[in-house]
Amino acid sequence: AAAGRPADEEVSSDSETESPSLGRRRRQEAAAEDEIDETPQEKKLRLAKLYLEELRKYEEERAADEEEEETTYPADLIGNRLKEDVLEQKGRLQRLVAKDVQPPDPASIRVLRGHQLPVTCLVISPDDKFIFSASKDGTVIKCKWDVESGKRLCVVPGGKKGTEERNMGHASHVLCMAISSDGKYLATGDRNKLIMIWDAEACKRLHIFTGHHDAVSGLAFRKGTHQLYSASHDRCVKVWDVAENAYVETLFGHQDVITGLDSLSRECCVTAGGRDGTLRLWKIPEESQLVFCGHQGSIDCIQLINEEHMVSGADDGSVALWGLTKKKPLAVARQAHGMQDSQGLQEPYWISAVAALRNSDLLATGSHSTSVKLWKCGEGFRKLEPLWDIPLVGFVNSLKFSATGDFLVAGIGQEHRLGRWWRIKEAKNSICIIPLRRRATAPSPEAPNNS
Repeated sequence: AAAGRPADEEVSSDSETESPSLGRRRRQEAAAEDEIDETPQEKKLRLAKLYLEELRKYEEERAADEEEEETTYPADLIGNRLKEDVLEQKGRLQRLVAKDVQPPDPASIRVLRGHQLPVTCLVISPDDKFIFSASKDGTVIKCKWDVESGKRLCVVPGGKKGTEERNMGHASHVLCMAISSDGKYLATGDRNKLIMIWDAEACKRLHIFTGHHDAVSGLAFRKGTHQLYSASHDRCVKVWDVAENAYVETLFGHQDVITGLDSLSRECCVTAGGRDGTLRLWKIPEESQLVFCGHQGSIDCIQLINEEHMVSGADDGSVALWGLTKKKPLAVARQAHGMQDSQGLQEPYWISAVAALRNSDLLATGSHSTSVKLWKCGEGFRKLEPLWDIPLVGFVNSLKFSATGDFLVAGIGQEHRLGRWWRIKEAKNSICIIPLRRRATAPSPEAPNNS
C-alpha cells in the first residue's frame, strides 16, 4: 500500500490498522521473496565483499589525497578501518582531539543572515558541504547554505496555518530537523504537529507525516538507514520508515513534553523529557526503555557522543555526561555558563544547546550568556573540563560539529527556540560558522574507553 501512495500524500500514524510487528513481519517476508534465489550465507558473503571493497576504495583515496610518504598496504588500511568500526559499534572509540583545539579567532567567525526570526534548528550534510536551517519565521522556513561560500542556495517559503497542502513549506515555527546519513532525506518538524520529508538535494517536499497530537520537538534518523524517530510535546516517540513512506509504531513513557531526541546506528534513540527530569533510552525492537535521572531542572537538549555515552543540558545551568549503562550521570558541570541577574535574583544561565564531535572527547554548549563554550571529556567520560569561550550574542538554539571537526555551526536567535521568556535585542537571527583550529601534532591515538 505504501508503494502505491502518491509522493506527497499524508501518512498518519492514527490511520494505521495493522500492528507494528505484523507490518514489520510483512515487509521482511516481502524482502525475503525478492531474494529467494539467494541463501542467507550467500547474502552475508556478498554484503561483506561489497563492504570490504568500499572500505578499500575509500582508504586508498584518502591515502592518495594525503600523499602519505610511507608505503601503506591496502590490507593495513582495511584492517585499521575495520578495527575502528568495531570500536565505534561498541561505543569505545574515543578520538582524543580536544587537547589540540586552539582558541577560535572571533574575526574568523562567518555570520550568515537570511532568517527574519530566531533560528531554531540546523543540520550539516554528511559531506560537510551544506547547512540546512529553519526558524520561527513564516516566510523563510528552510534554507540551504553552501559552507564554502556562505551563499544561500535554496529557500522554501511558508504559509498560513491550514495551507500546508497548497504551499510547499511549514505554516508555523519549525522546531527540529534531521538529515539521513546518506544525505538523501531531510526531515523537519513544527508546532502544527506536522513532520515534512524533503529531497535534500532538490529542496522538494516528498511526504507529510501526521499523527502527533502536539508540537514536534525532536527528529533523528537512525545512522545507515532511512528509519526516522520523532518526539513531541504529546510525550510520545514515533518510528517511521521514510523510504517506504510508512508509520511503524509509537512508544510512551515520558511524563512531560519531550524537548530533544538523538540516535546513532543502533536500533534505539535517546530523549530529554523536559520537566519530568528524566532522560530515556528507547530500545525499539524490545519496546522497552531505560530511565536516567540527575538534572534538577527542565532538560532541554541532548546528544549522543558515541553508542555508549551522551551529553545533556538543562535550565538549571548544568551539563551532564552519561553512560548508557548507569542511571546517574558520570560527570556534571554546575552553572556551566555562569550566573545571571533575573529580576533581582541570581540564577544560572539556561543550557539551550549541546553538541558532540562524534566518537571524540570534544563537546560544545550554548546558552544566552554571550558565548559558546568548548569542553574536553576526561578519561572514561568522568570529568568535564572547560576549554575555550567563543563570543556569540543571543540565544544559542542549535549547535552542530562538522563530521571532520573542522568547524562548529551555531543557530542564533533573539529568543529561545521553545518560548519568548526573554528577548535579546542586540542579537542577530543568524547562522554562525566557527572554524576550529588545531595544534599541529602527530596523529593522536584512538583510545578505547572501557567504562
